[in-house]
Amino acid sequence: MTKASPFPETHGKSFNVVIVGGGSAGIATASSILKRNRKLSLAIIDPADDHYYQPGWTMVGGGVFSAKFTHRKQQDVIPDRAHWIESAVMTFDPQNNSLQTSDGREIGYDVLIVCPGIKLDWEQIEGLAETLGKNGVTSNYRYDLAPYTFRLVQDMTSGRALFTQPPMPIKCAGAPQKSMYLSCSKWEREAVLDNIDVQFHNSGAVLFGVSEYVPALMEYIERYNANLNFESKLVAVNGEAKTATFEQKNGDSTRRVEESFDMIHVVPPQVAPDFVRNSPLAGVDGFVEVDQTTLRHIRYDNIFSLGDACNAPNAKTMAAARKQAPVVAVNALATLDGKPMAANYDGYGSCPLTVERGKIVLAEFGYGGKLTPSFPSWLIDGTRPSRLSWLLKDTILPPVYWHGMLKGREWMVKPQPIGSD
Repeated sequence: MTKASPFPETHGKSFNVVIVGGGSAGIATASSILKRNRKLSLAIIDPADDHYYQPGWTMVGGGVFSAKFTHRKQQDVIPDRAHWIESAVMTFDPQNNSLQTSDGREIGYDVLIVCPGIKLDWEQIEGLAETLGKNGVTSNYRYDLAPYTFRLVQDMTSGRALFTQPPMPIKCAGAPQKSMYLSCSKWEREAVLDNIDVQFHNSGAVLFGVSEYVPALMEYIERYNANLNFESKLVAVNGEAKTATFEQKNGDSTRRVEESFDMIHVVPPQVAPDFVRNSPLAGVDGFVEVDQTTLRHIRYDNIFSLGDACNAPNAKTMAAARKQAPVVAVNALATLDGKPMAANYDGYGSCPLTVERGKIVLAEFGYGGKLTPSFPSWLIDGTRPSRLSWLLKDTILPPVYWHGMLKGREWMVKPQPIGSD
């Protein structure tokens, strides 16, 4: 069993590869590297004892999965040959190929891979943190709150339900509306939907960023009689009064609007982790600054980043990390060998939009919104709701995650060498 490293064992120690972050991206990359080279030394730095299949939380909020189904202990997913340093990173020193942890350790590296995820900034919304998990205020973006979402949906037979989406970037940009669709599907089946005023407040200007998927989504907006409020950003929540305050654009001006609710599903604003944002690795947006194809840092040739913490302009989804991990693995190994970059990332991301219980619009796209379907259109037309896509989300993807992605099995995401077709 891999165990956390005691302080004296790792202080001042150097590894061939150090990975910051033990989430989806970090574990998958570590496994892909170690499958290719069993002999190198590799450390994963992460303070968390728990590991989560976060794409499952939407399904928890919809009453499809249990919360427990999405959880494992971190020690059970760390690759056997990886050295787990159970601590947090405080600072990076890329000039000296080292970093410092919160408990005072200095760790050296030949290659550094940074993938600590994204910070959920609940505090940006006034009053939100104090009322989460009570007063009808919930979010599928937290493990402990997703079950509360479903309890609220089950108990609601009339009233007003608000669903919010903050400014980009956020992880899984479709998740804010997924929670709305699954809730409406439940209310429709219970024959109470006509008694519920459903409002979607999106701080953006469009329902979904890739236009080919919008017609199918709009069919469900109309079916559920949901009201769309674009350029409407949640700025405050008063749980006891059950009111939410939004800043809404009106031409060149902005006005504040207060809305009452019986239930509100909130997606928090999201930013780069503090220790990344305040480091030499960050770009102007606070995220790790990388070349969007090789995922190598634009200033430090032995540093890579992937997942939610990098600033590549792809959708921040688990599917993106699954595609990025093998690319970073082969490029990191090439760097260790003094060779040029070996693989490119095309911006692939996937967002299975759960439009009703039993059907999904499977959005798959790369850089520039280019559609990148994994299946022929006769099998799955991603622009239309599909029961087969639901089967993929409900039954196939969880074991692919636990037993494929995290184990370095690169099913359908094996990296293509640069220059190959």
